[in-house]
Amino acid sequence: MIEITPQIVAEHGFTPEEYERVVASMGRVPNLLELGIFSVMWSEHCSYKSSRLHLAKLPTKAPWVICGPGENAGVIDIGDGDAAIFKMESHNHPSFIEPYQGAATGVGGILRDVFTMGARPVANMNALRFGEINAPKMRHLVKGVVAGIGGYGNCVGVPTVGGETNFHKAYNGNIIVNAMTVGIARQDKIFYSAAAGIGNPVVYVGSKTGRDGIHGATMASAEFDEDSEEKRPTVQVGDPFTEKLLIEACLELMASDAIVAIQDMGAAGLTSSSVEMASKGGVGLRLDLDKVPVRETHMTPYEMMLSESQERMLMVLKPGREAFAEAIFHKWELDFAVIGEVVPGGHLTLTFHGDVVGDIPLAPLADAAPKYDRPWTPTPPRAPLESGLQSKDLLADLVTLIGCPDLASKRWIWEQYDHMVGADTVQRPGGDAAVVRVHGSRKALAISTDCTPRYCFADPVEGGKQAVAEVWRNLTAVGALPLAITDCMNFGNPQRPEIMGQFVGCIEGMSEACLALDFPVVSGNVSLYNETSGVGILPTPAIGGVGILQDYGHQASLAFKAAGEAIILIGASKGHLGQSLWLREVLGREDGPPPPVALAEERRNGDFVRGLIGSGAVTAVHDLSGGGLLVAVASMALAGGIGAVLTASGDAGWAFGEDQGRYFVTASDAAAVLAAAAKAGVPAVRIGTTGGDAVALGGTALALAGLRAAHEGALPELLAGEA
Repeated sequence: MIEITPQIVAEHGFTPEEYERVVASMGRVPNLLELGIFSVMWSEHCSYKSSRLHLAKLPTKAPWVICGPGENAGVIDIGDGDAAIFKMESHNHPSFIEPYQGAATGVGGILRDVFTMGARPVANMNALRFGEINAPKMRHLVKGVVAGIGGYGNCVGVPTVGGETNFHKAYNGNIIVNAMTVGIARQDKIFYSAAAGIGNPVVYVGSKTGRDGIHGATMASAEFDEDSEEKRPTVQVGDPFTEKLLIEACLELMASDAIVAIQDMGAAGLTSSSVEMASKGGVGLRLDLDKVPVRETHMTPYEMMLSESQERMLMVLKPGREAFAEAIFHKWELDFAVIGEVVPGGHLTLTFHGDVVGDIPLAPLADAAPKYDRPWTPTPPRAPLESGLQSKDLLADLVTLIGCPDLASKRWIWEQYDHMVGADTVQRPGGDAAVVRVHGSRKALAISTDCTPRYCFADPVEGGKQAVAEVWRNLTAVGALPLAITDCMNFGNPQRPEIMGQFVGCIEGMSEACLALDFPVVSGNVSLYNETSGVGILPTPAIGGVGILQDYGHQASLAFKAAGEAIILIGASKGHLGQSLWLREVLGREDGPPPPVALAEERRNGDFVRGLIGSGAVTAVHDLSGGGLLVAVASMALAGGIGAVLTASGDAGWAFGEDQGRYFVTASDAAAVLAAAAKAGVPAVRIGTTGGDAVALGGTALALAGLRAAHEGALPELLAGEA
């Protein structure tokens, strides 16, 4: 028996006060196994002890929401008895330590969150944040993460249909790897995780348990230092081919009536899955650890319970259905073992070699985990920029912007992903949102991820609003009705009041936007302590949104379709340059407030544009975001291979301001669009005409070939040179 010393307590991530709570809840001193179980369940990664108080402020309900936060993934009604099931999660710390496996297992984990609820995964997305390309290890990290996402997703047979990738020095010591999966299920075949039925068998399926990933959740709940490389053993190892088998076996079993409850083994592995199933069901579990399938010799109960080996699930089956289920999993060449049963009493009881090695009351592990109202200070407002900032050459600045790491083509990334497997992808990466057909129907889901961390750093409330509004705008721009979001809240150390203030501010802004846009939060994840040696990331509340197109034949895309069409700007332009990419990339400054988000105008303008798309009045649509007006025109021209002649012109604010709530549309009948806008009270102005092989402005022109070279060549050139 190992004595529980203060050092061991600290190594498990407890404060002295938290350890006292553990002892009080147990009524005795825990043994090492019990301490380890409390450690992972009370870790920030599993318990959300610093964030639960504030997450409760987010709106989570709507008539189309079937299941909001609290389950493995969120569920929304998409009509005809179908449901979309989706979630986004982080794998930041593991990806910094071991980029390929960290990113790969992030994809595997989020896939399991979705298919454990009965959905067939139909699309993967991601949101990636890297540091400066020339920072130590950064090329290695970029290449490893992209290879890991592609390697796992391509092999498992789920298309990776889009995402976003940004670069900033704040991520030099902590990259952000957020993975999102969307699945489709029938509404009468959705599965939940609450264990039920005293005496029902508890079943382990999937891969064997090894020693990889032990204390992964605890590692993900602490900031890094110069010794972080030593944490490599806490990174799991994935096998996408086994995951594919697991998907098919689970969906086959789900077609029967055998399953009472099901939960994937994610962070904290067998511990979190068993604790969550039992606590949600208000029952106890007894597990016989001798029956857990293992792939290494002499594994201890501590290692079995805390391992984060991948591709594993825990189920409660109806009595008598064990043989039926076992036959399915053996057909798919997967392990199947009855390892326990549902019991009364509200305890998790663990036996090994005939002895009780752990006996823990479930309530303090889950619902009674610490919940902190940490001190926070609001982010001070930024002074406005001085007036009169000018560009020396608008088109030269356009070349600079369209080749900068944030705006450069991400083709090098997404060409490594199979975005067409399944044959239902109808709008590929590179647009405002991905569009994926609901198989066998005319319906399609639109999916987007977005966030602007530089806005969130300067003003968390406005940045939180903008992150939600930008995703809503992206879905609208392809013609979809936005329905709901998932979030991934990536922040630094919450014990620093200024960091906690960023979190609180972003939640406030997100909540305002979700309410104004009827865009509830149905699932999500929080990743804190993204710091190295006291230097934190930019606040990054990544948003993943899903919308519905009733007929994918009526979708819009950003590419110019024909010469001679009017280019019309929808929404008001005030030339806001604070926190703009032009300010950063051309003038080398990161100051001023971010653009304000007028949510009523955002809603009005977006609903108007969606109506134009539905009526067939417009031929191309693109929202305006980073880089502003000229970057948006150039993106549409490059996508369609057709140039633009701009008859309107202005200063740097006109060209590169990042005012919100704006779209470009093209139309053959400009008068009809402008008249409709006037009737709806929506600002609209024609700024040019499509045509030619250049972007022409004020008597000068920039050939599309030169623009394309700057746009497409930038990222491969930046990443060249390091293995």
